[in-house]
Amino acid sequence: MSQFPRAHTGTGPQSPEAPTFQAFREVPRTGVIYVTTEATKRGYSASNDDWCNLGQGMPESEALAGAPARITELPILPGDQEYAPVAGLWELREAIAGYYNELFRKGMGSKYAAENVAVSGGGRSALTRVAASLGHINLGHFLPDYTAYEELLSVFRLFSPIPILLEGERGYAFSAADLRREIMGRGLSAILASNPSNPTGKVIGGADLAGWVGVARELDCALIFDEFYSHYIWRPDLVAQGAVETAARYVEDVDRDPVVILDGLTKNWRYPGWRITWTVGPKRIIDGVVSAGSFLDGGGSRPLQRKAIELLQPAIAMAETKAIHAEFGKKRSRMLHGLRDLGLTVDLPPEGTFYVWASAQHLPASISDGMSFFRAALERNVITVPGQFFDVDPGKRRGGRISRFSKHLRFSFGPKLDRLETALARLGEMIKTAQ
Repeated sequence: MSQFPRAHTGTGPQSPEAPTFQAFREVPRTGVIYVTTEATKRGYSASNDDWCNLGQGMPESEALAGAPARITELPILPGDQEYAPVAGLWELREAIAGYYNELFRKGMGSKYAAENVAVSGGGRSALTRVAASLGHINLGHFLPDYTAYEELLSVFRLFSPIPILLEGERGYAFSAADLRREIMGRGLSAILASNPSNPTGKVIGGADLAGWVGVARELDCALIFDEFYSHYIWRPDLVAQGAVETAARYVEDVDRDPVVILDGLTKNWRYPGWRITWTVGPKRIIDGVVSAGSFLDGGGSRPLQRKAIELLQPAIAMAETKAIHAEFGKKRSRMLHGLRDLGLTVDLPPEGTFYVWASAQHLPASISDGMSFFRAALERNVITVPGQFFDVDPGKRRGGRISRFSKHLRFSFGPKLDRLETALARLGEMIKTAQ
């Protein structure tokens, strides 16, 4: 589906309101930007309390019970007026390495160092740096997955994106044996995956994640893990080991295992406006990521990086995670049960993230697909994200076929609980009156 008017292609004169700009292509919006733009046309703004944004990819950022005090002031030192290094401040890189070593690699001989870390200005920046570092390879990616992957995988022409289908009937499961079959059968040299998955909430964890890392090690296939929701874990066995799951637990040699981890303050520390993210992996890969950053983005904010160091202290990070688990666990339960009560179908109760992935297929015909549900909800001042945006199709190579996820929507429980209650009530009224 095109989100922009088509460019003028005729030979006659154009009106002043419709310039051609032939040098530029149409650049599609990501799902969240698209739905927010549509809502804005109807009066939505982040400060308008009459709207419920169940499309947001941002967690509530206010203080939570038991969490460390929120940082509200940022002193600017004389040196902060200078550029930060493209790789990030050395002290922050050390703090990030120490965070992983202290919490996930105790007793292991191989430890991360500052050279295993690159800091960047936002999750998309980190992903873009990694994508720009890839060579002429086949890159596997999953369906469904994060909407921004679509354009990211289209822009860089060196690698070929290869889709891997996940099935709701199997709870979106994908074993190490499945991974081995895909790598060998499709000639994959790298895999990109959000873990926990945005939008399904599926988590690859424990023995399964250890198996994935083992297969990658054996077959020399890079695993690029987007772990931006790794502190929003709901699976009981993973909660018992500390409520955070990361591939860093299962890496044997940090400089030889082909495992690349992306994370940051945006979700797991609830500071999205800081745009502080990082890439962790073998030093040789990080060197390439930093080189890519030198021409893509030039590096992040020096004062924010300096302030971020204190947030990487393991005790502070885990206190924040415990508070997140308590508050967002309540919201997860309310959203999950609320959507089911309204007649939506949930393939898999979210094992991670702050999203519920649900199908409208059994609702009244007028709202039984993602786009019609989304548009009807907008009239009630509720924002959702249709599932078709997560059917990642780089370059639209599948020819505009009907999406496998056209009946699905992603519902965020990132907003405050009272907003969720209001949204569910409004959706209930919408469904009652639908034909």
